[in-house]
Amino acid sequence: MSGRSPSAGPCSSEWADSCTSGRQRSSTAVADHNQQSVQGTQDKQGTQNAQSTEPTVVVDGVHITYKVNGAKAGRGAATAALSRILSRGKDKRGGGREVHAVKGVSFAAYKGEAIGLIGSNGSGKSTLLKAVAGLLPTAEGRIYTQGQPSLLGVNAALMGDLTGERNVILGGLAMGMTRQEIRDRYQEIVDFSGINEKDDFISLPMRTYSSGMGARLRFSIAAAKSHDVLLIDEALATGDAKFQRRSQERIAELRKEAGTVFLVSHSNSTITSTCDRALWLESGTLRMDGPAKEVVAAYEAFTKKK
Repeated sequence: MSGRSPSAGPCSSEWADSCTSGRQRSSTAVADHNQQSVQGTQDKQGTQNAQSTEPTVVVDGVHITYKVNGAKAGRGAATAALSRILSRGKDKRGGGREVHAVKGVSFAAYKGEAIGLIGSNGSGKSTLLKAVAGLLPTAEGRIYTQGQPSLLGVNAALMGDLTGERNVILGGLAMGMTRQEIRDRYQEIVDFSGINEKDDFISLPMRTYSSGMGARLRFSIAAAKSHDVLLIDEALATGDAKFQRRSQERIAELRKEAGTVFLVSHSNSTITSTCDRALWLESGTLRMDGPAKEVVAAYEAFTKKK
């Protein structure tokens, strides 16, 4: 059961004590947090602009699990497949194992923040974003959001058989834009993506696009509208330097418009140049939360020891 509740949002008094500050704090190993440090951070927060103290996302003790069918530990693909065939009809529950992807993660995000999520492959970053977006249920704990989060990923669903032009319209409608708003911003979206710089690709089916072109168009559609919470999963990794610079400028604009941006990326330089705060997830647990440069430095030191 998802922990979302329309009656108790992140700004309610019921959850005020669970909201930890995410701005201008020293980076701290999460395991070392205590009530005194939280209170001291909240005191510092009071000196900031009032807008930045309003949480947009509260993640409270969240665990996320899912089942991987036919993936019993210690077995190769062929052996697992043979086992499923032989046991078919005997075990109605089916084969597989449960994956505990996110383990007791808690944090609060605030208006105007850009937060990077870093960690090794399989650490739970994308899973956590999907849960914040409401696409995955929590096994334990709750997630509260202000407004409707929008998830943008490299695999965001646009229709490959339709032209880029049609996908701009569909993507805009899916985000809640009116047809008039889409018409007004259409050329801006195409120009921002840069897919027409060398040829008229916007009139071609999206299945003919490279992965980079598709990712740039997806980001351009999402960035055309202001979001309460924008979740970006590796969508900037495939763009060239020019597009990444435009994307960083647009993210800065979204933050000024009182939105919150989450960015998952394996590019540490992208995290430090785009985000002011970072969450480091490792094996499903939140290992560190603080200023982006400090968290990235700690993560890089950790990976060198592995």
